[in-house]
Amino acid sequence: MHEGNQNAKNNPEKDIELPIAGFTGTPEEIERQWFEQVYRGRGDSMCQLTWRAVLMGSLLGGVLSLTNLYIGLKSGWAMGVAITACILSYALWTALVKIGIAKTPMTILENNCMQSTASSAGYSTGGTLVSAFAAFIVLNGHALPIPLTLAWVFFLAVLGVTMAVPMKKQMINIEQLRFPSGVAAAETLRALHSHGEKGMRAAKALGIAGVLAAIDNFWHDGFGMFARLADYSSDALITKLNGVIFGPLWMGRTVMCSWEPIFIASGAIMGMRVCISVLIGSIACWMVFVPEFQHLGLIAPTGGFRACVQWTLWFGVSCMVSSSLLGFILQWRTVVRAFQGFGVLFTRKSGKPSELDAIETPMSWFAAGQLISLVALGWLAHASFGMPWWQSSIAVVMSFALALVACRITGETDTTPIGALGKVTQLTFGVLSPGNMNVNLMSANITAGAAGSSADLLTDLKSGYLLGANPRKQFLAQFAGIFIGTLVSVLAFAVLVPNASVIGSDQFPAPSAMTWSAVAKALSKGLEALEPAKVWSIVGGGTLGIIFTVLPMLFPKQQKYLPSAAGFGLAWIFQWYYGVLFFIGAVLAYWYQKKSPTKAEEYTYPVASGIIAGGSLMGVALIFWQNGPEMFHKLIGH
Repeated sequence: MHEGNQNAKNNPEKDIELPIAGFTGTPEEIERQWFEQVYRGRGDSMCQLTWRAVLMGSLLGGVLSLTNLYIGLKSGWAMGVAITACILSYALWTALVKIGIAKTPMTILENNCMQSTASSAGYSTGGTLVSAFAAFIVLNGHALPIPLTLAWVFFLAVLGVTMAVPMKKQMINIEQLRFPSGVAAAETLRALHSHGEKGMRAAKALGIAGVLAAIDNFWHDGFGMFARLADYSSDALITKLNGVIFGPLWMGRTVMCSWEPIFIASGAIMGMRVCISVLIGSIACWMVFVPEFQHLGLIAPTGGFRACVQWTLWFGVSCMVSSSLLGFILQWRTVVRAFQGFGVLFTRKSGKPSELDAIETPMSWFAAGQLISLVALGWLAHASFGMPWWQSSIAVVMSFALALVACRITGETDTTPIGALGKVTQLTFGVLSPGNMNVNLMSANITAGAAGSSADLLTDLKSGYLLGANPRKQFLAQFAGIFIGTLVSVLAFAVLVPNASVIGSDQFPAPSAMTWSAVAKALSKGLEALEPAKVWSIVGGGTLGIIFTVLPMLFPKQQKYLPSAAGFGLAWIFQWYYGVLFFIGAVLAYWYQKKSPTKAEEYTYPVASGIIAGGSLMGVALIFWQNGPEMFHKLIGH
């Protein structure tokens, strides 16, 4: 790496045009056109992989990983951090330049490397902590030791990042798949560096929203930490209001008011279709299903969320799983194309490496990463759960095959089907290792972790491809984020989840963890071990998931009006009021878009991201404040 320097004459950022339409011709012609028209004059001369870019990306990624942990434990969703990191980095570095601490602005390609590091640290590295690792706690009543968790998360990220190496040339260079989030990140960087005033406005809006959300969350949760202020917290005031309006019975069904702006902001990002589906699912679950089961005596009237969700999750899980698996099967053409390109991935030209080969990530890095990860994960699985080496090898081989498919689907649809791919592995190991829930769970964890990291790297590489970045340097930036992402996310997870009672509670419903653990239980014991009502819930939810998946095929023109199986099923795993908050956010975003399309395009995402970041970080800070000293003593062995 080298420090940034003056490159004004070689830094025509204001004239950058993104080749979104792509190139045509033979594979060799396509690659040559990109090299001559996009890379030359940018990636071969402009600063990109610098210490300041990696350090800024590590700092922002580490902080933003806390928001994803918090949101993931709350709602099961994960928010991409690349665009938020781009805006924050640009604003912070511009401020440092203005006050004289930094000598030169970051180039657009430095910011691109920065967002790769931040995305790796803040999004993909610890992605399975809120699902597979939290599910392990649900099933076993305790967490894995912190050193063991650190090793798992680190080598999963290495496995996934290096898996993407052979896929990049085929999917991005040759086929030029869209990877919409990568395009959005490139567009954001171009806007920031071409129109500084607009970028600073977005950053200012994000910062103000974040501060207000942090203050609000302190009022909601922080006041409760002080005896004199506890009765005046927004949570206490709303609880009193709920007691008057709804009463204990409906409150026990989670049908009550709540004020958590981070979920309103999440709804603004998720969109109207998904949020309406969540709202409908919330009504069907908590206002119809739960009262009926309480009437039948299956659910205790005073059991609260934890007692209710043990029954409701079966319908929701089966709805999401059947929809995900059927959708995966129906994408068979995409799957076939993925494996047709498999042979092409490893073709190597004889003779001296070309200019293009010299800037691509070497295949030797792929081989080394896969071998090291296979040995490390195989040893971890064997030492932790007694998993035979041959099963670990199968899990890694399956991970590569399924990550190949996941990356292609991400490139075409901007959705990474981690849940569906994890379920494929769970079903496979339900046969290979019947009755062993931990093996079933952690084998799927390998697949999900690898798929998430691979797709995240390719999305970032798409951004670099459009901007003319050096792909080898961007890979190194992404790899650098693994270290800080692993450390921060694992240690923060240990503080946020000090014991098993937190998972599935009102504080952290952790719907992803409940889903993964439920599938592992069902596959280990068989459906015959479940109560008849749960079996019928599985059948009903599975059938509805299939219907929701088939409807868009039958009525493609009405697809945006049809329910989302993921949204509907998710509503059965967390509280009723979350569905209402999501819906409010979607309505506000829709109204703002209709009223002022230009301002909505400029401000909706930064404001929503600021609310999520500010509220989440305050929530994490308060939990650290309460539990940090105890966890610190545990970490140092006292």
